[in-house]
Amino acid sequence: MEYKMNIAGLDRALPLCRVSDELYIGAFVIFGDAELTVACARELLKKAPEYDYLITAEAKGIPLIHEMARQHGDKKYFVIRKKPKLYMTGVLEVDVTSITTTSEQKLYLDTADAALMKGKRILIVDDVVSTGGSLESIEKIVNMTGGIICGKMTILAEGSARNMKDLIYLNPLPLFNPDGTIKC
Repeated sequence: MEYKMNIAGLDRALPLCRVSDELYIGAFVIFGDAELTVACARELLKKAPEYDYLITAEAKGIPLIHEMARQHGDKKYFVIRKKPKLYMTGVLEVDVTSITTTSEQKLYLDTADAALMKGKRILIVDDVVSTGGSLESIEKIVNMTGGIICGKMTILAEGSARNMKDLIYLNPLPLFNPDGTIKC
């Protein structure tokens, strides 16, 4: 089963994947789709508020903010990691729970990056927002740095995320029943 939709002017078919016996989601994977990444970055930038830096959580948001930064002429963006790395000067840490992960995870930001964010306008970007759990964790980290959240953007707002008043997105993405019909 798949769900066909037009995203940033491009037609794509999203395979439907089981989350539970009662819930399926349309799997949106931007990895490897350079044409879609470029188009989505362009369309998001048209809607983006003024910002100093972009930030996303590892992993699917990385090609998106890289392309957004490239198109916008930004010299730097930030990635919140799922594991601390040896090169980090220190870490800020928060918990995250997401619809697409099976257990609670932690997210980490290098303290050197955190220092650059203080007092700056930070635009949070993700590929898909569902429950808002990942966004909330990114917001916590940005607040810990003293950065100013100037906006939150995503390509697809899934399920109830489309009702989030402060979320800018390109397309809504429904949730699905096991037979492939739209749940909401």
